[in-house]
Amino acid sequence: MSRSAPPPTTAAPAATTAPTAAELLDFVRRTAADTELVASLPLDPQGRTWVRLDGPGGSEAWLIGWPPGSGTGWHDHDESVGAFATAAGELTEHALAVRLPASGWRTLELAEGLDRTRRLVPGRGRSFGRHHVHEVLNTSKVAHAVSVHAYYPPLPLLRRFSRSGAVLRLEQVERPEDWQ
Repeated sequence: MSRSAPPPTTAAPAATTAPTAAELLDFVRRTAADTELVASLPLDPQGRTWVRLDGPGGSEAWLIGWPPGSGTGWHDHDESVGAFATAAGELTEHALAVRLPASGWRTLELAEGLDRTRRLVPGRGRSFGRHHVHEVLNTSKVAHAVSVHAYYPPLPLLRRFSRSGAVLRLEQVERPEDWQ
């Protein structure tokens, strides 16, 4: 169950009405408060673990366990809107307050003042729009963290970036078939 790649995705049933970012945030907060569900997630000391959940309106949802010192690296969720909330432990999100071009670039120099950092303790969450670039980290040296994530539409792809100072470089584009 532990892997370095993002969780695999499967086709979700068609939704009659797409859930909004606010509805996804409400879902992840309510789900993160389900102590029985959170306690049922097997935790691995070496890598992230996850369980697929039924998200609202055909969204893709996950319960994710984060061992100490783990993180996602810089990435975005393409055209999906999303939300996540911490259920146990603490997560840190580093994000960019700018919408990046959807395509046509490999390297960008970022302007000053775009960096945002959020600490997400249990019960705290956030929603985000399309092309939101961020990294999520469990900076604890000793404690696991657990979180709930939801995306709509289900992730069509994930762009991974490297960052050196103000330079953001597109490194890889992953599609759901790459996660199988």
